Amino acid sequence: MSIEDNILRIREEIAKTCQKYNRNPEEVKLLAVSKTFPMSAILAAHNAGQLDFAESRVQEFLPKQKQAPELNWHFIGHLQSNKINKIVNMNILLHSVDSLELAEKLSERLLVVNKTMDVLLQVNIDKDPAKFGFTPAGLRQNIEKIIQLKGINVKGLMTIGTVHDNPKAARVTFANLRGLRDALNEVSGCNFNELSMGMSSDYKEAIAEGATVVRVGTAIFGVR
Repeated sequence: MSIEDNILRIREEIAKTCQKYNRNPEEVKLLAVSKTFPMSAILAAHNAGQLDFAESRVQEFLPKQKQAPELNWHFIGHLQSNKINKIVNMNILLHSVDSLELAEKLSERLLVVNKTMDVLLQVNIDKDPAKFGFTPAGLRQNIEKIIQLKGINVKGLMTIGTVHDNPKAARVTFANLRGLRDALNEVSGCNFNELSMGMSSDYKEAIAEGATVVRVGTAIFGVR
């Protein structure tokens, strides 16, 4: 199937899944993860009506964003502190603020350039030693410090779940992230609406548990 066909099929699946779980399809954003794919693939997806694209490496993200600044760009990879200056002036949603130290350094730089940035806080909800992110306990401990940082607009949480042979097993991960988001809203008095969770193999399960952003790469563009 073509990229255009894949986009249409996935949007139909999102709509069906939302109907099944009594959710509004307009509350779920399809994010096309275009890392490693050329601009021709991105433009093919854009021709099918796709507006939101995600990259995970700064060196790949910068030239693509420059070629198509009219698209809605997201950064979903681990952001090294020494790369903050390269993205700090961009109008993006940063999904991967994964430590208090990174949040503080990002805030410092945003203040220097007099900018603000929408961010998600990445949580290692499954406590996977191979993944970045706050532990749930660590985020609870630091949430007050984070929301007081200038320049950072925390919109919600993100997680990269464990890949399961049975996608339904992923629902536990997604339910735990939603529960953490709800608990943080209660203790902080904030309204963190966004939940970025679910990928090609389990985005339906993520929608069932409240995802507002699903990050889909392979199912759109093919195997890397």
